[in-house]
Amino acid sequence: MFPTLHNNKRLQLTLGLLFGFCFGFLLQKGRVCDYEIIVGQLLLQDFTVLKIMLTAMVTGMLGIYAMRGRGWVKLHKKSGALGTNIPGPLIFGIGFGMLGYCPGTSVGAAAHGALDALVGVIGITVGAGLYATVYPKVKERILKIGDFGDKTLIDVLPVRNPWVVILSLVAVIALLLFVLEKAGL
Repeated sequence: MFPTLHNNKRLQLTLGLLFGFCFGFLLQKGRVCDYEIIVGQLLLQDFTVLKIMLTAMVTGMLGIYAMRGRGWVKLHKKSGALGTNIPGPLIFGIGFGMLGYCPGTSVGAAAHGALDALVGVIGITVGAGLYATVYPKVKERILKIGDFGDKTLIDVLPVRNPWVVILSLVAVIALLLFVLEKAGL
């Protein structure tokens, strides 16, 4: 199945569209496309967004490493650098704080009729176009500043078995989720 998927662009696009709709549906069902929920997270009053993100991280981490262990997938780590890890989140955070939506939730909110979120969708489109235009210059001048390679947390820690790190993180995240739930946040 996997070699067929890898070489079949039409199937990839179809699956991408299907998973995109499913992702949007789940964001909507989780209420993280609601402006009030997002602002509540930014004000540290409602942790619905954090709980969904942490749950997704655990699910993704367990799923990817389980599939990797069975030989179904290979990890393709990307190198990181301060030049990418500082400006990107700053721009993201400024847009998120000003609009009250992140890119995914702005698309989900616009899809269910929130016209204010449509501004975010337009911003994503314009921003992506601008970034594509300046990318050749930015790539050499900014993105490589402070390059730290393609290390993951598992690579940095002195462990041989990645499941030690994964299960430890799962336990910490589960504890945090439990505490947030008990506190009614």
